[in-house]
Amino acid sequence: MRVIGGKFRSRVLQSPRGLATRPTSDRLRETLFNILALRIEGARFVDLYAGSGAVGIEALSRGAQFCWFAEKAPAAVTAIRTNVAALRLQGGYAIEDRSTGRLLHGMVKNLHVADIVFLDPPYEAAEDYSTTLSFLAQNQATLLAEGAVVIAEHSRKKPLSESYGNLVRTRVLEQGDAALSFYSLSSLSSS
Repeated sequence: MRVIGGKFRSRVLQSPRGLATRPTSDRLRETLFNILALRIEGARFVDLYAGSGAVGIEALSRGAQFCWFAEKAPAAVTAIRTNVAALRLQGGYAIEDRSTGRLLHGMVKNLHVADIVFLDPPYEAAEDYSTTLSFLAQNQATLLAEGAVVIAEHSRKKPLSESYGNLVRTRVLEQGDAALSFYSLSSLSSS
C-alpha cells in the first residue's frame, strides 16, 4: 500500500496484519481522490474506521488542512501512528483510538466542522453505516460545513440507503467488489 499523490506520493504505508482490516485499494483511493481533487486543498477531512489511515493520509498528502482519524482496533491504531511518524507529520491531524462515535461527539462538542467525511466500516457491520450516517445527518448543523460531502465505502452487493435524514445520496461509484456512495445535504426544506 502506498500514497497515490501529493507531497508524500509513492511513500509506502504500513497496514495491520491479518484479515480484520480491509484496506481501501490503491485503485479505489486514486479514483476517490480524482473525484475529490478540487475539494481537498485546505479541507478538514474525517477518516472514520480508518484502518491504516491511508485515506486520511492521502488527503493530507494532497493538501487537506487537517484530518481526524477514528479507529479502535489496536493493530490499526499502531499502523496509523507508525505511518504518520514515518511521514514526519508534526501536526494537522488527531487520532481517536476509542470509537468513531467518540470522535464525532467530540467534534460536535468542540465545534469542529468537516468538509469531507469518509467512512469505511467493516462491510458486514450494516448498523455502523446506519448509525454513523444518521448521526452525521442529525448533527449536520454543527458538524458539516456548507457544501460538505460524505463518502461511504461499502460492498457493491450491499447497497446503502438513498438517504439518512437530510443526507441524500448523489452518486454511486462501483469498482470491483467495492462501491462508494456519495452523500450531500439536501437543499430541500420541508414546508
